[in-house]
Amino acid sequence: MTAKVLALTMGDPAGIGGEILARAFREAPAVTAGCFVAGDLAHLRRAAAAATPPGAAALPIALIERPSQALEVPRGCLPVLQVGAAAPALVHWGRVQPQAGAMAAAAVTWAARAALAGEVAGVVTAPLHKEALAAAGVDFPGHTELLQHETAAQLGRAASDVPVRMMLASDELRTVLVSIHVSLREAIEAVRTDSVLQTLRITHEALSRALGRPPRMAVAGLNPHAGEGGLFGREEIEHIAPAVEIARREGLDASGPHPPDTIFMRARGLRSFDVVVAMYHDQGLIPVKYLGLDKGVNVTLGLPLVRTSPDHGTAFDIAGTGQADPSSLIEAIRVARSLLPDAVAAR
Repeated sequence: MTAKVLALTMGDPAGIGGEILARAFREAPAVTAGCFVAGDLAHLRRAAAAATPPGAAALPIALIERPSQALEVPRGCLPVLQVGAAAPALVHWGRVQPQAGAMAAAAVTWAARAALAGEVAGVVTAPLHKEALAAAGVDFPGHTELLQHETAAQLGRAASDVPVRMMLASDELRTVLVSIHVSLREAIEAVRTDSVLQTLRITHEALSRALGRPPRMAVAGLNPHAGEGGLFGREEIEHIAPAVEIARREGLDASGPHPPDTIFMRARGLRSFDVVVAMYHDQGLIPVKYLGLDKGVNVTLGLPLVRTSPDHGTAFDIAGTGQADPSSLIEAIRVARSLLPDAVAAR
């Protein structure tokens, strides 16, 4: 039964995570059926109240003790599994706070361990705040690294032996990143033959399962015009092109390096390519986010569990106002369902 259940983490309780979760359960009961939220009950009650439309009845909340009970909760009701001890006090809306970062990290850690233990089918994470994580003493800059650490610990390996990649996907464009949350200087240094090749292998394996066929992968260059034959940089010649060639010899459908200022247009609408492999965070994410935050979904590739997330942050500026749009979260739940083994096998 637990193979049908998705764990949704509450995100940073000072942000909009709880509100979009409440709105998703209210507005998309068919999508959220069989889901539950891992987090703090009091903060989720506050968020549900903030997200209640004027004149509407309060969203019912059911406290559950184990994931399988989510299947027994009626649609339109928000099942909550309390992670850890109840918070002694509510955090303030819209502020970076150590307590908020600690609660967000605890929910993700609990959900990751539940997924790795087979207690839930997958994890959908509401937004957390990286500064709040750091303030709480969490050593990981985001969801991806935290999930990587938990997986490595469960497998008895070093984190470096569990390579993961971030994919941001919408109906129009998919992009996978060679590096994630590092400085631009570090991102440039990370463009090496082995890291690009590893990204291509992870992308090929993950999207082959999701699509039911090998993906057409376009590799973006690092420099303007993909280096213009070495005039604007040699990373394409010394690292990116060799990685593409090795991947092709292994039977992967990869091409490039392509000029980064045009390759996303060629891939838009998933016409010429199924995915663009980008060299660093902003190069890959700006095009997808520009197309619309309401449908973008963050997917972690390379883990032995399904994890998706909405394509936006904590939106502290509107937290507690009930204005937050749940569309990206709802899409993230749909994508997570589509990536489960039974769903992929049925295609």
